[in-house]
Amino acid sequence: MMEMIREQLMSLAEEDYRKFSSKLLPNIDTILGVRLPQLRKLAKQIAKADWRTYLNTAKNDYFEEIMLQGMVIGYAPCEVEERLSYINSFVPKIDNWSVCDSFCTGLKFTVENRDRVWDFLQTYFRSVREYEIRFAVVMLLSYYIDEKYINRVLDVLDAVKHEGYYAKMAVAWAISICYIKLPEQTMSYLKQNTLDDFTYNKALQKITESYRIDKETKEIIRDMKRK
Repeated sequence: MMEMIREQLMSLAEEDYRKFSSKLLPNIDTILGVRLPQLRKLAKQIAKADWRTYLNTAKNDYFEEIMLQGMVIGYAPCEVEERLSYINSFVPKIDNWSVCDSFCTGLKFTVENRDRVWDFLQTYFRSVREYEIRFAVVMLLSYYIDEKYINRVLDVLDAVKHEGYYAKMAVAWAISICYIKLPEQTMSYLKQNTLDDFTYNKALQKITESYRIDKETKEIIRDMKRK
């Protein structure tokens, strides 16, 4: 099964796309060059077959092999606790923003299980590993920014203290989405927080880059930048 899947990945690889992807992920040298729609199609096929055997024996030699596992976890038909178990096993394999963010996007089961997944994520916010924190933060910005969770989300984001660039950028991104969706609560937070200067200023920058923010508000946000 593993050899068959690897052969499929090899046959779907495009050299030009590999070069393009490699520029976006300069620290990853195992990219084959398979486009995401092709990976999703293959993941859906695996999820309809013996997906447990696949996940339990999958290889991690190529970027796409890891990406594919994450997609299968999202598509697989199973109960919440079993899926969380597979997520727990998969997260340590994440070593770049692309796999992280695509994985989170595919975990649609969260919508129907937000309280359970919220509890599950808390351990990752306290992790010392950069991409474990990014995973948890991207899950928040994907599924939890609403009236019910906003105060808890802002408290959790404020408590994240990690020097990793991709962890900081995820926090900044999440705060910008908080502002776009719930500006009043987020503005109060921006006026009183414990974010480091880099993360705080990046959050402001991302807010001003949004087409959903009017020109006058962008000027106010820019004036809040820390020197």
